[in-house]
Amino acid sequence: MQSAWFDATLAWISAHPHAAGGLVFLIAFCDALAVVGIVVPALPLLFAVGTLIGLGHLDGPYALLCAAAGAFAGDALSYWIGHRWGPAMRELWLFKRYPGLLDRGEQMFRRHGSKGIVTARFVGAVRPFVPAVAGMLHMPLKRYAPASAFAALSWAAVFLAPGWIFGASYDAVAAVADKLALVLLGLFAALALVWALVLYTWRWFAAHADNLLARALLWTRAHPRLGRYAAALIDPRRPESASLAVLATCLFAAAWLWAGFTAWLLVRGEPLLFDRDVQAVMFSLRNPLADRTMAALAAIGSAPALGAGSLAALAWLAWRKRWMAAAHWLAAIAVGLLITVGLGALVDMPRPSTAAAGFGFPSIAVTMTTVVFGFFAVLVAREFPGRQRVWPYLVAGVATALVAFARLYLGAHWLSDVIAGMLLGVVWVLVLGIAYRRHSTRSFLIRPLVAAFYGCFALALAWHAPRSTQATLAQFEPPPPERVLDDGQWWRQGLGEARHFDLQARGDLSLLERRLRAAGWSVQAPADWIAVLGVLDDSHGPAQQPVLPLALDGHPERLLLRRAGARADRIEVLRIWPAPVRLASGMPLWVGRYEHMQARRQLRLLTLWQPEPHDHALPADLRTLAGSSGEGERLLQARVGPD
Repeated sequence: MQSAWFDATLAWISAHPHAAGGLVFLIAFCDALAVVGIVVPALPLLFAVGTLIGLGHLDGPYALLCAAAGAFAGDALSYWIGHRWGPAMRELWLFKRYPGLLDRGEQMFRRHGSKGIVTARFVGAVRPFVPAVAGMLHMPLKRYAPASAFAALSWAAVFLAPGWIFGASYDAVAAVADKLALVLLGLFAALALVWALVLYTWRWFAAHADNLLARALLWTRAHPRLGRYAAALIDPRRPESASLAVLATCLFAAAWLWAGFTAWLLVRGEPLLFDRDVQAVMFSLRNPLADRTMAALAAIGSAPALGAGSLAALAWLAWRKRWMAAAHWLAAIAVGLLITVGLGALVDMPRPSTAAAGFGFPSIAVTMTTVVFGFFAVLVAREFPGRQRVWPYLVAGVATALVAFARLYLGAHWLSDVIAGMLLGVVWVLVLGIAYRRHSTRSFLIRPLVAAFYGCFALALAWHAPRSTQATLAQFEPPPPERVLDDGQWWRQGLGEARHFDLQARGDLSLLERRLRAAGWSVQAPADWIAVLGVLDDSHGPAQQPVLPLALDGHPERLLLRRAGARADRIEVLRIWPAPVRLASGMPLWVGRYEHMQARRQLRLLTLWQPEPHDHALPADLRTLAGSSGEGERLLQARVGPD
């Protein structure tokens, strides 16, 4: 439902650019109103408005002023409400529902004064409450108005800028990123979700730890038989009791989720429906640049990277004679690995078509990343002061999310494998965490331990990731096409594909390459990230800029050829991929696409080769490839032009 009105709103803005200023004003106005601003999705709406500005559908300064005016007017109304009702504002039904946000807004205003009005403009849910607090505390209008005007204008500029830049660089994004942009956007969304989940879960438990402890004590008294076992964990005389109650609550929730989820999978005996949907989406996003990135990220969960950090932490604990911590650290890793491998051997779950043997349920890489980073967080978090204790858990969540997303992208696992691996890792970390916290109350200096673990892990990852990328990509290469075509039928009728191909060839690709080189074509080496970053180098002319790679059904170009055009800013490009069908004879089949490309400068930062509309005839040297040719035992048959 929200998507329908969201799309309709954007369509109306694009069709009525001048009247759209009123709508932009209304969006900013509602976002600034106390309480109402909590439910208004201003960020995505203003990003979309900025995109329309960048695409040329809206005037930029006009939209900026409308957004700033709306934000200023909304803040002014909130200020008036606070000034009119004063402290009695807290009793209004709108504000009684969110007393915590009102308190946070008051704390921010009392601490920062006029600067708090500017700062609050960029602080999420508190934003609509601070102007109301300023009015409630009778801040003089002559002090409030300039600060509010500056805050509204800067907020409008900051919130419109990302979409504005995106819209202005849309052609560049489409040329460079296409599927890569979607992959990176999905990765960012996964990281944001995990970050928020860890952060807000930690904050909730930190705020309710004493309450949980009190409830647990009441439960132990009401259930004396079972309570005597729980009482050993939650003795109120121990300073660790609150954290043990939190860990026990998390353990109960995580164990219940893992047991229920695993039982559901075992009863079905096959992947879930969303498993296949996610795998299909990930496969459709495969492209060469993202492939290399995800293969490198998958190395976070590799044995060399995790092993280096684990051994460094174990060595430091042993050197400092922290035998209790060292024993639990060793047990967390060793037993966690045994449990995961044992479950993988017992549970027979069909693998994705892209997964090699040995990659089953649950994901070993995801589970061990969760265990290693998660238990390390349990070891060191309590030694951090106050709110800094959440950082080790955030690092654990980010590391696990990166490994999980990378392996999903590469097709190593179903989504259910990844979820089960995360839950299993969390359960085991909580079991060991409770055991460790119950028996160990000694504090120790954590900075050397943190430096040893994260430092050795980072060094091992930097060494291992570049060396393992090609092997990882080979391990998860897309499967061969399912469709099989008779050789004679292909030669007579072609592939019968809806997609456009200018060249179809059967036989030795090196022979085709030799003929094209003789016709003036040159082979471009596969562009990696170093080559892609070269598009930012002003000293490179267009001829030195790489043509960015494209994938066909997950396969990168097997051959990318280019030739100078009539002008310095134009080239001809021929991309050749493995065909999306197989021949019955087993001979290799290739398809190619011919393009004219023009070098365009984007955002005054980078030069990109972008394809022109496909309305040009094939050059004579490509047309002469049609037919059969050979050198000795090497044969080549080619069809030229669409089917």
